[in-house]
Amino acid sequence: MIRSVWFDTKEVYPSKVVCVARNYLSHIKELGNTVPEQAVFFIKPNSAISHDLVLPADGIVAYEAEIAFLIRDNVIFGVGFGLDLTKRDVQAALKTKGLPWERAKAFDGAAVLSPFVPFNGDITGLSLRLSINGDVVQQGGVADMINSPTTLLIEAKTFLSFEDNDILMTGTPEGVGLVKAGDRFLGQIFQGDVLVVEQDWLVGTAV
Repeated sequence: MIRSVWFDTKEVYPSKVVCVARNYLSHIKELGNTVPEQAVFFIKPNSAISHDLVLPADGIVAYEAEIAFLIRDNVIFGVGFGLDLTKRDVQAALKTKGLPWERAKAFDGAAVLSPFVPFNGDITGLSLRLSINGDVVQQGGVADMINSPTTLLIEAKTFLSFEDNDILMTGTPEGVGLVKAGDRFLGQIFQGDVLVVEQDWLVGTAV
């Protein structure tokens, strides 16, 4: 089944989600990683897209809140809130062996996305906020990024093509943590002080 996202009240069908690792210095320091010399990209397939936040049957799952963009005609067309889910225990084992991350990053339901809204404003004013059970756990924005969304889009296009309605996720600030069943997540995107996107999720478990 082809997965969809909502854009301006209509369903659209991304072929993939292009993600970026280590794009906020605060998150790099939080995990004790090194600052990359160039942007680090990885792909989540269409099958990873989900409207719901569901814990898989296996793995220790971490959340990473991100500003996500809808791409059309090779430009940013819409903005939304995304959760990049990671099986942290699986990722650690793969990294130790120098192996790819797909088992930890590309599983079904690993890209949880809000609806998207049209966007053509000042991209530098965008920021995100994630609250869990009413407590703010992550905040950050374009001003805190190592590589801006525009720079990421240009660099990604040097080695891959964006189909219309593909998604670009732009990294996460500090404050990542574990997803727990029954928690309530509230993701918000702001343009300056104006709320432009909001979505809440109640964490479920795989049947």
